[in-house]
Amino acid sequence: MIVILEPSIQKNSEEYRNIMAYLDNLPNIRHNIHEVQGSQQALTEIYLIGETASISKENIEALPGIERVVRVSQSYRILGRHAADDNRSSSFEYNGVTFSQDNLHVVAGLCAVDTPKHVEMMMKALQENGQTCTRMGAYKPRTNPYSFQGNGKSCLNYVFELAGKYGIKVVVMEITHEIHIEESRQALEQTGHPTGVMLQIGTRNTQNFELLKSVGKQQNFPILLKRGFGITLEESLNAAEYLASEGNHQVIFALRGVKTHLGDPHRNLVDFTHVPVVKRLTRMPVCIDPSHSVGNRIKAPDGLLEVQHATAQGVIAGANMILVDFHPHPEKALVDGPQALLLEELPWFLEDVQIAREAYEKRRDVAAKYS
Repeated sequence: MIVILEPSIQKNSEEYRNIMAYLDNLPNIRHNIHEVQGSQQALTEIYLIGETASISKENIEALPGIERVVRVSQSYRILGRHAADDNRSSSFEYNGVTFSQDNLHVVAGLCAVDTPKHVEMMMKALQENGQTCTRMGAYKPRTNPYSFQGNGKSCLNYVFELAGKYGIKVVVMEITHEIHIEESRQALEQTGHPTGVMLQIGTRNTQNFELLKSVGKQQNFPILLKRGFGITLEESLNAAEYLASEGNHQVIFALRGVKTHLGDPHRNLVDFTHVPVVKRLTRMPVCIDPSHSVGNRIKAPDGLLEVQHATAQGVIAGANMILVDFHPHPEKALVDGPQALLLEELPWFLEDVQIAREAYEKRRDVAAKYS
């Protein structure tokens, strides 16, 4: 059960104290308090955990200062889309950029940061093509212990400075340890906060529950969580709920394909048909990662890249973000060079995405007409 307070209620008010006293006296119930910062006002939500079936929803709603009470019908208590309350937000704003189940962002960039020159070339290309988000891999978990593990904190300062120089508002950056949160925060402070950071939890860490708890506890950065490559969708969505249960509701869920030879010759089996499923079950914006799903930059006989075909499948299904690898010189890339697109292909990629997005919007309009 979720108790939503009126936006005007302050923690030092008599109404707030009376509400908490009432909830504290409920038998076999504990509660967690979460504050959701919207673009214009803060919203306080109180999650009641325990034997809530016998609790009177009407009695709680009658208390002064309560806006509404929602009975939770799904296992994803915080991030879930509950039948009793379709009005809860499915969007958030960070550093001037809105991430929502209703819009779309292309997040193109380097899978792994290698040199300042390549980073600047990427940022410049993004600016020239009207983009405000990028991906930049500083910390790289690798299957082989002898493979390049990323430049780590040594590259953060120049990545953030170049992002600010070229108007990039959000840098999506994978982390593998809680210390990386502090390293990112320190680098932003040292460079004067020229950009923003979205913390990415990669597919290998989807069930690293202690890392999920640490990332969820911090409120500075939003989070992009990738689906685990060898677990069910439900298990991955519960991983997202771990983040939210610790206090951070600004979570985007990423589909990146699942590990099976049934997907051959692609790197993973593309799972973008789950875009509308995740949007139906939760209020999270949904990202697709066609680069790690397809794993190549091969052209189909129709002249389109296979990664473009996979991207279109996700976009036409309603995806809200595209995480895609580009590199100025893929042959020199230290990680995943064979799947990286060329900078000169960026305008083509963006135009193709726009065509797919327009098709999705037309499909949505037709659905509304027949509803």
